[in-house]
Amino acid sequence: MADRLKGKIAIVFGAGSSGPGWGNGKAAAVAYAREGAAVVCVDLYLAAAEETAGIITGEGNTALALAADVTKLDSTEACVAAAAKHFGRIDVLHNNVGVTHMGGPVELSETQFEAALQLNLGSVYRCAKAVIPRMLAAGGGAIVNISSLAAIRWVGYPYFAYYATKAAVNQATVALAMQYAKQGIRANCIMPGLIDTPLIYKQISSQYATPEEMVAARNALVPMGQMGTAWDVANAAIFLASDEAKFITGVCLPVDGGQSCAAGPLA
Repeated sequence: MADRLKGKIAIVFGAGSSGPGWGNGKAAAVAYAREGAAVVCVDLYLAAAEETAGIITGEGNTALALAADVTKLDSTEACVAAAAKHFGRIDVLHNNVGVTHMGGPVELSETQFEAALQLNLGSVYRCAKAVIPRMLAAGGGAIVNISSLAAIRWVGYPYFAYYATKAAVNQATVALAMQYAKQGIRANCIMPGLIDTPLIYKQISSQYATPEEMVAARNALVPMGQMGTAWDVANAAIFLASDEAKFITGVCLPVDGGQSCAAGPLA
């Protein structure tokens, strides 16, 4: 399919990649563009945003690269204002920013816990605060938040702050969906399961002896036999952002190869 987002303006926070390959945000930004959207690629690091925007424009599509720190409201609002000035409006808000800190409440420092709150949950608040007034003025829009399977169950890793903040993202999505349902704004979230992205080699691999052991172990936990890719998440995002999902709001969608249905412990 093509042109499912033709004429739409999408802003993707976390559109860069943490390393070579395809992260969830980078794939979503490129996928939106391939479906006809003009995409604002936002990352903390402008070079990362520019890399993704360059892929989009290199394929003949439209993109703008911007930098923003979503832990700061003034930075987030300035970014959204620049995007709206450039394209005139924002139709799709995609929140992909997140971080993991290993450790339970005993092992986590308060600084790490606060950082997780400000980035994983605070980014959803700040981006919604900056974008929703513009969506209301335009008559509606679609919000896609990236949560995690960790929002609803133990996934084998001791990251207390990640579980807590991603669960909060789920309910924040429901709150947005219900508050703005009559005003034309839909909000849904995607809960990726075990996805093979550059981020896991930086933030998860320390839990294993080798990266190869990590990949094998994660593949074995998925009922379908292997981890998903960033494109699996991006394809779900395209649907939720498109008019094909015009009667869908407040949904927290697992994209996990059946892992959320699996019986027994995950690790």
